[in-house]
Amino acid sequence: MRRVVRQSKFRHVFGQAVKNDQCYDDIRVSRVTWDSSFCAVNPRFVAIIIEASGGGAFLVLPLHKTGRIDKSYPTVCGHTGPVLDIDWCPHNDQVIASGSEDCTVMVWQIPENGLTLSLTEPVVILEGHSKRVGIVAWHPTARNVLLSAGCDNAIIIWNVGTGEALINLDDMHSDMIYNVSWNRNGSLICTASKDKKVRVIDPRKQEIVAEKAHEGARPMRAIFLADGNVFTTGFSRMSERQLALWNPKNMQEPIALHEMDTSNGVLLPFYDPDTSIIYLCGKGDSSIRYFEITDESPYVHYLNTFSSKEPQRGMGYMPKRGLDVNKCEIARFFKLHERKCEPIIMTVPRKSDLFQDDLYPDTAGPEAALEAEEWFEGKNADPILISLKHGYIPGKNRDLKVVKKNILDSKPTANKKCDLISIPKKTTDTASVQNEAKLDEILKEIKSIKDTICNQDERISKLEQQMAKIAA
Repeated sequence: MRRVVRQSKFRHVFGQAVKNDQCYDDIRVSRVTWDSSFCAVNPRFVAIIIEASGGGAFLVLPLHKTGRIDKSYPTVCGHTGPVLDIDWCPHNDQVIASGSEDCTVMVWQIPENGLTLSLTEPVVILEGHSKRVGIVAWHPTARNVLLSAGCDNAIIIWNVGTGEALINLDDMHSDMIYNVSWNRNGSLICTASKDKKVRVIDPRKQEIVAEKAHEGARPMRAIFLADGNVFTTGFSRMSERQLALWNPKNMQEPIALHEMDTSNGVLLPFYDPDTSIIYLCGKGDSSIRYFEITDESPYVHYLNTFSSKEPQRGMGYMPKRGLDVNKCEIARFFKLHERKCEPIIMTVPRKSDLFQDDLYPDTAGPEAALEAEEWFEGKNADPILISLKHGYIPGKNRDLKVVKKNILDSKPTANKKCDLISIPKKTTDTASVQNEAKLDEILKEIKSIKDTICNQDERISKLEQQMAKIAA
C-alpha cells in the first residue's frame, strides 16, 4: 500500500494517561468471562462492574471521587447473579441499566450526588429473557426505550416507562449475539452473532434488512456509523484480527478491509460521529488504535496507537459533552486494570486557547427527540444537537418516577406496569419549569407528611398499649 501523507487535522492526535492521583484505585474489577466493556461513563459518573460475593454489583462513582476507593463504598447490588453489561441513559445522567446472569434487566436511579448507601431496589425490573442478559443499549433519540439481548439469542426492546416488552426478536439469530448497535436515529440495529453473521435489522417491522457471513468463528463486533455504513471488527479464517467497512445496501463485498495482527482479544470499537474517528481497544491488549473514516480510498485511515504497559480488562468511553473543550480533548477513555480505573485523554495539539469549532461540531445533547410511544408508532428523529462552545453545563435531571407506590415497595414482575410520570418535552416556557419544581416540592411534602403520620400511628398504638397495661 502506497504511503502518502494525507491532510487531516487528526493526524497528530495523542493519548495521555492521567497522573496516579486522578485514577480510581483499589477497585476489584469483575473477572466474569464476558466480552463487554465492564465500564460506562457519562459527564457525572463512572460506573464499573466489580467482583461481588452472592450476586452481582457495580460501583457508581462521581467523576471527581478519584484516589483510593474504600472497600465499604456503597454499590448497586440488586442482581442475584454477576452483572454482565451496564449502560447510562443518554437522556438522563442519573439513570443506568444493567443486564445480568440472573436473566433480568434492571433500571436504576442514582442520587444526584452519588450513592451514600448501597442501592438494592431498582426503579423497574424487566423480566423476559430465559437466559443470562449480556447486552443492554439505550435508544439514542427516544426517551425510555431500552434494548436488551440475552444468551437465549433473543433481542427485546422495552418501554421502560411502562415496564413492558414491546418488541421481541427471538427467531432471527441461531446462536449467541455478540453485540448490538443502534444507528444514528435509532430506526435500525446491527448485530454480530456467533452464527458468523452480521445483520442489519428493522426492529419495528421485525425484518432483516441485510446480512453478511463473516469468515472467522471468533467473537466480533459491528457498529453503525453516522452515514449509515456498518463497521465491523472480527477475525479471518487464519485467526488474524480484521476490521472492515460495509454498505448495508450491498453487503457482498466490503468497502474496505484491513488485516491487523494475530492477537486473540476481541476488539471493542468506540466511535465518535462528530470527528469520524474509531478507537479500537482490544481486551487484554495494552494499546488503543485509532482510525479516521473518510469518503476517499482507502476509507479507513490509520492515525496512531496509544500504548501503555498494562493490559486493559475493560474500557469506558465518555460522551462528547463530558470533555474539556478548552484543552482540545476529543476523547476520554476509562481504562480498567485489575485493581484500578485509569482515565486516558486524547488531545489534538493546538496552540490557540480559543474554542476550536472544527474539532467540536454540534453534538448529540441530553434531550430526547421522541417519546417512547412515538417511536413504537413508527416515527424517527435525529438526535437534538447542542453546541459545546461554552462547555456543557449539566441540567437538572428529572427523576424516573413510578406512580404505583406498591411497585417501589415490592419487586415488580414482568406483567405489572410501572407507570412513570410522563416527562414533557423541552419547552422554553419558564412557567412550566416552575410548575415542575412546585410539583416536585408538593410530592416531597406529601411523602414527609405520610412518614409523619406513620410515625404518629406507631406512637399512638404504643401509648394505647401502655394505657391498657395501666388500666389492667
